[in-house]
Amino acid sequence: MICKKKILIAPLNWGLGHASRCIPIIKALLEANFEPIIASDGEALTLLQKEFPSLKTYTLPSYNISYTKRGFFLKFKLLQKIPSVYKAVKKEREKVAQIIKKEAISGIISDNRFGVFSDKIPSVYITHQLKVLSGLTTTITSALHQHIIKKFDECWVPDVNKNPTLSGKLSHLKHSNIRIKYIGGLSRFKPCKTPKKYKYSLMILLSGPEPQRTLLETKLVTELKNYDKKTLIVRGVVNRKNALDIQAENVDVVDYLLSEELAQKIHQSELVISRSGYSTIMDMAALNKKVFFIPTPGQVEQEYLAKKFNLEKIAPYCKQHLFTLKELDKTKYYKGFVYKKEVFDKKLFNFFESK
Repeated sequence: MICKKKILIAPLNWGLGHASRCIPIIKALLEANFEPIIASDGEALTLLQKEFPSLKTYTLPSYNISYTKRGFFLKFKLLQKIPSVYKAVKKEREKVAQIIKKEAISGIISDNRFGVFSDKIPSVYITHQLKVLSGLTTTITSALHQHIIKKFDECWVPDVNKNPTLSGKLSHLKHSNIRIKYIGGLSRFKPCKTPKKYKYSLMILLSGPEPQRTLLETKLVTELKNYDKKTLIVRGVVNRKNALDIQAENVDVVDYLLSEELAQKIHQSELVISRSGYSTIMDMAALNKKVFFIPTPGQVEQEYLAKKFNLEKIAPYCKQHLFTLKELDKTKYYKGFVYKKEVFDKKLFNFFESK
């Protein structure tokens, strides 16, 4: 009996985006006759456990990163968290070494987890942020992230290396000595035909760390009191027990949906409101949807991406504190995503034969 090679795949627990974009990689590993072993923490780990109940999982130390209520202070809070993140990464490395030894791991795929790598086996880092936008400190934050990436054997970028791109300047450097492979957009969804009649006029797809997820949810629920069209709210929470109290017969609410059902609901929705996080963008592009973006306050990357697609007349956006439902009228002047999803190339896994 031939034993399957075990690949440790570990997404960052920062909202659900890093976990969701690992779903097509895990499926591709299974199809290529590897045995994926999942490691993460919090809701990211819970989501993947629900998507792949038969796979073995491990809990990694949490980075415990959260947002501020005011976006202006986010950068300062993240700077304050550096010492605690460093300690978590150190513990993470120790945990990963234990998993490698216990499970006889043959390769590693880390999605933005700094300590999930090994000098002894092939280690891949997934990111769309070769350049980390942070205002006046962009040069410093980009250099620090690139220093981390260099500890890995390869960096897989979920985008293409030619226009049109989804990530713009985030994933494309003029000069770099990082071993980069552009692997095409990563989405758990497959495109299908537009329905003749939509079930929902509006779908609200919430995501991201607290407290900003809840702040946006509260604002949108207030706006919906005067909205008479059929609406679906997907809260983007996996482990919460508190229900969303909304007094409106035309609004359906779910905490989260697994990939197949979520794709179906998105297809049934005429318009989607969401954050402009990169994983969400890849999903919307894969489904060729019309979207209205509300970037997370203080997250420069999301603000850049929202402005990018606004300039390209793909999707309008609005700052969170300025949003009203009247803003959705802008979408009639935008074309929405028209994107050809590339098939994930399983030949990338040949890399795990390299050491």
